[in-house]
Amino acid sequence: MSDEFAGKSALIVGGTSGIGEAAVDGFADKGCNVVLAGLEPDLGQRIEQRINEGGKARACFVQTDVRDEAQVMRLVERAAETFGRIHFAFNNAGVEGPYGPIHDISAADFDRVIGVNLKGVWLCLKHELRHMLERGGGAIVNTSSSAGVVSIPQVGVYSASKHAIIGLSKAAALENARANIRINVVAPGPVRTGLLSRMVAGQVDLDTIAESVPVGRISEPAEIAAAVIWLCSSSASFITGHTLVVDGGLTVA
Repeated sequence: MSDEFAGKSALIVGGTSGIGEAAVDGFADKGCNVVLAGLEPDLGQRIEQRINEGGKARACFVQTDVRDEAQVMRLVERAAETFGRIHFAFNNAGVEGPYGPIHDISAADFDRVIGVNLKGVWLCLKHELRHMLERGGGAIVNTSSSAGVVSIPQVGVYSASKHAIIGLSKAAALENARANIRINVVAPGPVRTGLLSRMVAGQVDLDTIAESVPVGRISEPAEIAAAVIWLCSSSASFITGHTLVVDGGLTVA
């Protein structure tokens, strides 16, 4: 599978930490050049330097707020200018939102979560599709969550945004199925990331969450990134519109 990625390019949105950073490392390890987008230039430039110094692939960081269409357009343009074409895209930018009952969530928090998690994915998808339609195809993966597959109390707005990503992705997959563009979703369970820690801080202990997972642990970001890379590979060439749940069995029951 490594050879098929060598010399191609991937756009990783939300690529400066957690699952996104693991995806940057995973694609680069296979010789795939990466454009990584995020809000924090210090983190992005550090990862860019690390990949470039590693010698297996080239990397370029572009500071991007996914809620701003002009910035998303510029991100896709920069990726095309730098590497010629986007073969793979991973739309992973997201925020956790507040933990608590729906009736206590403010309109500002609702707008922030939906703005990043749903509007951000839509804007990235929109401009990646335009790019890929002009260049003969590609593969796109959007990040949902186990909270987008089942209902999880206390994270209602976050859950709503992740359910919506699945619906958006299915529609896009059907619209572009004949255009050599595959669009799939990865739905992680609890992952050892800053997002999870922030979401449950002061509410639920991570060890308690781990005990709720049938396999008895929280996943590592690299395990989710591996699923994303597989969905982009030729091994998944007949898969589109699918939501791959990677949650240690959490949503089976």
